[in-house]
Amino acid sequence: MLLGSIINAGLIILGSIIGLLLRKGLPERLKATLMQGMSLAVILIGFQMALNSEEILVVIFSLATGAMMGELINIELKLQNLGKWIEKKFSKKSKDDFARAFVTSSLVYCVGAMAIMGALQSGLEGVHSTLIAKGMIDGITSIVFTSTLGIGVVFSAIPVFLYQGIITIMAGWLNQFLSPAIIVEMSAVGGLLIAAIGFNILNIAKIKVGNLLPAIFMPILIMQIISLI
Repeated sequence: MLLGSIINAGLIILGSIIGLLLRKGLPERLKATLMQGMSLAVILIGFQMALNSEEILVVIFSLATGAMMGELINIELKLQNLGKWIEKKFSKKSKDDFARAFVTSSLVYCVGAMAIMGALQSGLEGVHSTLIAKGMIDGITSIVFTSTLGIGVVFSAIPVFLYQGIITIMAGWLNQFLSPAIIVEMSAVGGLLIAAIGFNILNIAKIKVGNLLPAIFMPILIMQIISLI
């Protein structure tokens, strides 16, 4: 059942190892330019997802309510602390911004329709092709991320496996709430968060993407309420 998530996480680890090997031979100027190019690609992917929205008010309300929930919980701080804890346990000699690499890559790999749909498909049908395709994309991305951000990227395989694995295991129960229309709006909100990650990497803004994470799941509640009105 979890084969797709295992392969996805494995490809992230493989890509990260390749990125670490390449990193030693990359000049700093090239690393900086690669990261800028990758950031632009992340922003493009995010906007493409966001523009698929058919209910812009759902997206707006999701961001507003999700932001309030995220700030109350302070998810951003907890993710950073988790990254720092992992760094202390596994990467004491690292000079990189480990927490930033871990949080950034984890958010990019977990946010999006492919993660949700692929995990549901694995759980309901036993078909893992979507997660394997996502894993190939994540693996290629992790090469660039690791070569520029550092070793923290490899540990993003853990939340990716847990997030997708939980959805896969709970697929039968979740499927009754996740209609195609709801998934489109969840993906649109997620797309905006992905674009925000790109802006953060480019230092254009400092958006607390972690604190906006609950917004991804708000369309489930909001569209269920709308359907009852």
